[in-house]
Amino acid sequence: MGIDPAPAPAPEVPSDVRRFFSNPLTLWIAFLLVHLIVGWLSLDTNSMPLGDVYLVYKPWAQLAAQGTSVVGIQTDWVYPLGALVPIMLPLLFGADGYTGGWLTMVLLLDAAAFAVLIIGRDRRRIAVAWWWLAFLLLLGPIAIGRLDAVSASLAIIGLLWLTFHEKAAVVMLAAATWIKVWPAALIAAALVAFRTRWRILGYAAVTSLILVIVALALGAGAHVFSFITMQTGRGLQIEAPVSTIWMWQVALGVPEAVIYYDRELLTFQVTGAGSTTAGALMNPLLAVSVAVVLLIGIRAVRRGAPVTRILPELSLAFVAAFIAFNKVGSPQYVTWLAAPIVIGLVYQGRGFRTPAVLVTVTAALTQMIYPYLYGLVLTAQPVMLVVLTARNLMFFVILGWAVAALWRGRRGAEFDELPRHVWPFRSAERFADEPEDVPAER
Repeated sequence: MGIDPAPAPAPEVPSDVRRFFSNPLTLWIAFLLVHLIVGWLSLDTNSMPLGDVYLVYKPWAQLAAQGTSVVGIQTDWVYPLGALVPIMLPLLFGADGYTGGWLTMVLLLDAAAFAVLIIGRDRRRIAVAWWWLAFLLLLGPIAIGRLDAVSASLAIIGLLWLTFHEKAAVVMLAAATWIKVWPAALIAAALVAFRTRWRILGYAAVTSLILVIVALALGAGAHVFSFITMQTGRGLQIEAPVSTIWMWQVALGVPEAVIYYDRELLTFQVTGAGSTTAGALMNPLLAVSVAVVLLIGIRAVRRGAPVTRILPELSLAFVAAFIAFNKVGSPQYVTWLAAPIVIGLVYQGRGFRTPAVLVTVTAALTQMIYPYLYGLVLTAQPVMLVVLTARNLMFFVILGWAVAALWRGRRGAEFDELPRHVWPFRSAERFADEPEDVPAER
């Protein structure tokens, strides 16, 4: 398992077909169609894919607007404080229009990321844009129905900007981290990949410090960091990879194995013999896995692997580890994988084809699990547990590919390229550690 060998030249695509699929009008029509389809699916009243939006986010927003109870400021909260911004914004459409406001907000954020990706008509980035649309369609309603959709679009923009405007990119990634924690993995990958790591760390630290000062000025106190402690004490969510063991025990009728609803965290969890111990071990195991990935990334840098071979693989490895060894495992976590795949395809083209395919398969399996057949998961039906098990194994396959690719380093790097420009920036900064033998432009 590792980086694919240099691919043979693909058959030439007829120029009229290529022009059609790279035409901005075609791309934007496809973008709107995908979002209309996924948005329409998300309005299903039976499976309620947007349940969190109007049953959880909307009440939080209304209480905050009234000053009754501002989560993260007056009370502990499971999310970083920055998540209040996208939760409050849909109220601009009124309480009755909150769901429509949410979908509009996600549409606009995705449109911004899509514009950054396709403006410039670069052939490789056009292909990546089509991959992202396919990913959203395969993942379905969960791709737009949670806070992760907001952080995912910001993360894609931040990664695309990294070699063009470092400050703007890191501020974007740091802001995304204060909405959902996972983009911190992308910042960590950038710290390893670029020699300007201290500058990157400084931008991220200053952005975070400003947000914390604002929170403290609003009276948050210790609540500003409550998202850390609330995550560490939770049980095993039914979709998490580690939970698969006890989900099968529930299906087989093993005594003590039970699915239950946690009313404080609003999630379905599973318990059984040994589950408490497993839950306690998951956080240390996650830390160890991240540390191992970090060391492999540092090794790759010291062996002279270029940025184009460090940033995508290390980002993907970190994110995959965050999911594979996480005791939560919500279906929306799959959206996290889009950003590393996008930057990998932009830098490496078909050299990043294998993980792109693995992630699209994972997205399709996830949509089968949630929202349409989630009831079968809740009742531990064996047919759905097979799908859930396959999906969870995919996270480890993706992690294995990324780690093997990092370990092997340079292979195929002669086909890598950095984009010439990314909207709205016209020329890339030249990083001190950019290898001379890997062209920035082709």
